[in-house]
Amino acid sequence: MTTIHKEGYGIIAFFLVVLAALDALIWYSGEKIFFTVMMCLTIPFFVLVVRFFRNPTRVAEVSETNVISPADGQIVAIEEVYEPEYFEDKRIMVSVFMTVFNVHINWVPVKGVVKFFRHHSGRFLSAYLPKSSTDNERSTMVVEMENKTEVLFRQIAGAVAKRIISYPKEGDKVDQNTQLGFIRFGSRVDVYLPVGTEINVEMGQKVIGTQTVLAKVKK
Repeated sequence: MTTIHKEGYGIIAFFLVVLAALDALIWYSGEKIFFTVMMCLTIPFFVLVVRFFRNPTRVAEVSETNVISPADGQIVAIEEVYEPEYFEDKRIMVSVFMTVFNVHINWVPVKGVVKFFRHHSGRFLSAYLPKSSTDNERSTMVVEMENKTEVLFRQIAGAVAKRIISYPKEGDKVDQNTQLGFIRFGSRVDVYLPVGTEINVEMGQKVIGTQTVLAKVKK
């Protein structure tokens, strides 16, 4: 079952009123050909906006070792990098890139307790670029799993995204069905795992939030 996410209510209502008013004005102007052209443009655009805020019902197979995909999209990076904000050492980074056509809800990839959260203002470069991880508007969260493994994930705004929304706070208990938040209009989520973690995805692979297992951590 798919519904509309709460983050979309205001935006969808705004576009419905504006586009309907615009089409009505053109209709009453008597420009029938122009009206037909505008309808062919505004209806698909409105459908795209509604689809962007779709909220599918999904159930994750909760596991003590599985790291699930936090988002729908494509794997654009699997590499060993230095993580300077929290760990200050090397981690395996797995990045999921979302286009405007993907579901833009983000989910918590592991079960545990939120140990750290920070939001950073920044630029709005294309989320596909590697430097977007450090230069763009972003939110960082760390969850400590039951086996004491800490997993960091970072929501990153894209060239069109103008707002990152994160729900869990420090001290909250979360599981793999918990919604992490929402990023509007094109973005990326990076997951940082301990070096040596078994990675279950490949570069370019399409992934589904809560359904695709990105990696398995040691017990």
